[in-house]
Amino acid sequence: MGDHRRYICAGMLAHVDAGKTTLSEAILYLSGRIRKLGRVDHKDAYLDTNELERSRGITIFSKQAVCELGDRQVTLLDTPGHVDFSAEMERTLQVLDYGILVINGMDGVQGHTRTLWNLLGRYQIPVFLFINKMDQEGTDKETLLQTLKSELSGACIDFGGEDGEFFEELAMCEEAALDEYLESGGLKEETIIRLIGERKAYPCYFGSALKLSGVKEFLEGFGCYAREWRGGQGDFGAKVYKITRDVQGNRLTHLRVTRGCLKVKDILCSGPEAAEQWEEKVNQIRIYSGDRYETVPEAEAGCICAVTGLSRTYPGEGLGAEKESGTPVLEPVLNYRIHLPEGCDAPVMLRNLRQLEEEDPMLRIVWNEELGEIYAQLMGAVQTEVLQSLIRERFHIEVSFDAGNIVYKETISNTAEGVGHYEPLRHYAEVHLLLEPGEAGSGIVLDTDCSEDVLDRNWQRLVLTHLAEKEHRGVLTGAAVTDMKITLLAGRAHPKHTEGGDFRQATYRAVRQGLMQAGSVLLEPYYAYRLELPSEMVGRAMTDIQKMSGECKAPEIFADRSVLTGKAPAAAMRDYQMEVNSYTRGQGKLTCTFKGYEPCHNAEEIIEAKGYDPERDLENPAGSVFCAHGAGFAVPWDQVPEYMHIESQLEKRMRQQKTEAEIRRDGSGADRQGRSRQTNLSREEEKELEEIFIRTYGKVERKLPPSSKTVAGVPKKTRHRKEEEAVMDFLLVDGYNVIFAWEDLKELAKVNIEAARNKLTDILCNYQGFRKCTVILVFDAYKVDGYALEIQKYHNIHIVYTKEAETADQYIEKVVHHIGRKYHVTVVTSDGVEQVVTLGQGGTLISSREFREEVELVRRQIREEYESRRDRGKNYLFDHMDEKMQEDMENIRLGRK
Repeated sequence: MGDHRRYICAGMLAHVDAGKTTLSEAILYLSGRIRKLGRVDHKDAYLDTNELERSRGITIFSKQAVCELGDRQVTLLDTPGHVDFSAEMERTLQVLDYGILVINGMDGVQGHTRTLWNLLGRYQIPVFLFINKMDQEGTDKETLLQTLKSELSGACIDFGGEDGEFFEELAMCEEAALDEYLESGGLKEETIIRLIGERKAYPCYFGSALKLSGVKEFLEGFGCYAREWRGGQGDFGAKVYKITRDVQGNRLTHLRVTRGCLKVKDILCSGPEAAEQWEEKVNQIRIYSGDRYETVPEAEAGCICAVTGLSRTYPGEGLGAEKESGTPVLEPVLNYRIHLPEGCDAPVMLRNLRQLEEEDPMLRIVWNEELGEIYAQLMGAVQTEVLQSLIRERFHIEVSFDAGNIVYKETISNTAEGVGHYEPLRHYAEVHLLLEPGEAGSGIVLDTDCSEDVLDRNWQRLVLTHLAEKEHRGVLTGAAVTDMKITLLAGRAHPKHTEGGDFRQATYRAVRQGLMQAGSVLLEPYYAYRLELPSEMVGRAMTDIQKMSGECKAPEIFADRSVLTGKAPAAAMRDYQMEVNSYTRGQGKLTCTFKGYEPCHNAEEIIEAKGYDPERDLENPAGSVFCAHGAGFAVPWDQVPEYMHIESQLEKRMRQQKTEAEIRRDGSGADRQGRSRQTNLSREEEKELEEIFIRTYGKVERKLPPSSKTVAGVPKKTRHRKEEEAVMDFLLVDGYNVIFAWEDLKELAKVNIEAARNKLTDILCNYQGFRKCTVILVFDAYKVDGYALEIQKYHNIHIVYTKEAETADQYIEKVVHHIGRKYHVTVVTSDGVEQVVTLGQGGTLISSREFREEVELVRRQIREEYESRRDRGKNYLFDHMDEKMQEDMENIRLGRK
C-alpha cells in the first residue's frame, strides 16, 4: 500500500428478496474477485457467511467485499434488506460514497424501498438504481421507469442508452447543465459525474442479476460516473460503523478512515465529543472480503477496514478529528421479555447479552433488578428468532421470548429546575439542572451554563458524564425519557469531603426531582403507513384507522385500486396486516415504517395499567440527602428547595431578566431636561438644597439606624416570609462619583481610569454576593458622540453606560422614579441634586464616604465568616489552656521537663 490508492465505498440496499445479494455476487464475479457464481438458494453466496443467513436465505449482518474497477478499489457493503434489521443497514450509511438501490422489477417500489430512499436523502448519499428480475414475465421497463419517477424522484433517468433523448432528459435536471446542452448538444462526462454526486440525477439500469443481464453495463456506468473518495489530509480521523467478533473472540472495530493515515501500533484516542476520553493501541488492520481478510500495515483516507486492540469504541463514534454521528432515525418499538432456562444465572446471561448489545446498539437490553428479569427491545418478530439463534450459537443457551409489547417513552411539557443534594456524613455534592422540553426526535441534549467560578470545570465534566451514562426513567410509567434538554446551572463541592460518586448521586436525584415538577407526557411510537387495496374497501379501512386513533389523508385512486397514507399508533397497527388480508381476501398490501414518537392516544389507560409509583422507586430516588448533627437524613423531593444550599437558579434568572427589562425600559424612555453635574457642593449648599426640598414636599422621615447606614437593612431571618418575597433591594451606584470620592480609586484613576472602573466593579461584586441585593453600576458616556445606551452583565451585577447627552444623574433619576415606590432603592452618590431627587422619589440615600464604610464592614464580615467556616469542627488542645499550662505543656513537648 505504498502507492496512493483511489477508494470508492458503495452500499447495496434493497427491500427483502429484491436480489441484492445476487447482484453483489454478479459484480464480484464480473470484476474478477470470485471465480464461481454462488446463489442464495444454493446456500453458497460469497457474502452469506453466517450459517443463519444461509439457512434463512436473507442478509442479517452487513458484509464487506473488495473488488477492483480499473485503478480504483471498490468496497461493496452488502446490507440487510429485512425491515427488522434496518438499524444495521442505517449504521452502514454513515461511511458510504454511493448507494446502489436494488428494486424488484416484479414488485416495483415497496414500503421499505421508500424508507431506504428517505434515509439516503437524509445522509445525502448519491444513488445508482438497478431494477432487477427484468427477465420475469409481467415486467415492463417503461412502466417501472414512470413508477420510479412518480414515487421516488423525477430525476430517475434510464442510463441504458446515451442518445439525444438521454442527454436532453439529463440536462433538464439543472439549469447549468441545460445551458451546456443547448450550446453543445451534449453533456461532458464531468458534468454528469457532478449531477450524480450532487443528487440531481439518479442513473437507472435494468437487468437480471441471476442471469448476469445488464450487470456489465451497470458496472461500466458505475466505473465511469462514480468518483473516488476525496478525504481530507492532516490529522487522523475515522468513523466507526460496526462492532463484531471473529471466531477467536477478538473484538473488531469496523471503520472508515476519513482523513490522514492509520498505521499498526498507532495510538488512537476518542473523538472530541466523547463523554469519556481514552487512548488505545491498534494491534492489527484487516481488510475483509467475505469471511476472509488480509492484514495490512496501514490504511489511507477512504479505506474501509477492521482493527483489533480497541475495546471502548461503539458504532457511530468519531475517532480523532471525526465527529460523532447523530441519532439514528430507526429504533426498536417492541419490548420482549427473555425467558431463561431453569438453572441459568441471570447476571451471567446479562453480561453475555451486553456483548451482543455492543455489536448492535439497537438491540437494547434492559435489566429489571426489582423483578430479576431481562428484556430486549427489538424491531420485530424475525429479529427475536435471529437473537434466539445467536444466543444458542454463541453462548449455548436456549432462551425464549414472550409475545412482546410496545416500548413507551416519556418527555416533559414544562421547564423546571431539578435540585439534587447528597450529603451523608463525610460526603457532599449539590447539583442544579434546568430541564426544558426538546424538539420531537431530538433525544436527550446536554449543555452547561455554569461558571467555573461557581463549580470547577472537572466537576462540571463529571456531572455531564453522569447525565450521559444512564438512560433516565420517567415518573409516569418508568419509561425512558427523551426529547429533553438538560442544562447544568450550578453546583457545589466540598474541598475535603466530595468524591466522584457524590456527584453521581446528586446528578441522578436532580434529574428525578426536576421530572417530578416538569409535567411529564407519555409518548408512544407511531407508524407511517401505506395501505393499497381495492377501491370498494376504502371505507372499511378508513373506519378502522379512525378507531385506531390514526390519521388518514385523502385516498389516491388508480382505476380499481386505492392507496391510503397517514400515521397511526404502532400498538394499534401491529397486527392490522392480518385483518387487511382477511377483509380484502389477500388483495390488500400494508406497509408500515417507523415515524417517531408522539403523545400517547390512551395515556391514562397505559399509566393505570403500569401502576408505577415514582416515589417508591428506590433505584431512582427523587429526594435528597442532607446532613445535620453528624448524620444524614432524607428529604422528600417537594421539600428539597427548603433545604438546598444554593439559591434557585431559575428564580434568580427570572429576577435578573425582569430587572434587565425594567432597566432597558427606563433607559429607552424619552429624555428629560438634564441637570448640570455638581459633585463638589459644600455642606452649606447641601443643607440649603435639603431645606428647599422640605418646604416643597414636606419632611421625609428616615428609617435607617442613626449609628450607620447599611443597604441590607433588617437581617433576613427576622423578616416575615411574605415581605421577603414581595420586596426586592436595589442599589444604584454613580460610578465616577464614587471613584473620585474614594482616595485609592482616585489615585488609580489618575494612572488608568479603566483599572479604577474594574476595581470598583469587583468590589461591588463581592458586596452583592454578601448582601444579595440587585446592584446597578452607572457610568457616564454622555460625552461620546453617537453612543447608545449599553447594559452589561458582569458576574452578579449590572453595569450601565449611559447614551449620548445623558448623564448618570439623569439615568438614576429615571430608574428611581420608576421603581422607587415598588422596591427598596438605595442610591450611592455625593451629588447634591441627585440626593434631593432620590429623597423625593422615596429612595434611600447613602453618600460615597458612608458607602465606603459599609463596604469595609462587609469585607470584615466576609473575612470573619470565612475564618469561622475554615475552623468549624476543629478542636485544638492548646485553645482551652491558660498561659501557664500552655508553657508547661510546650516544655514537656520539647523535652525540657
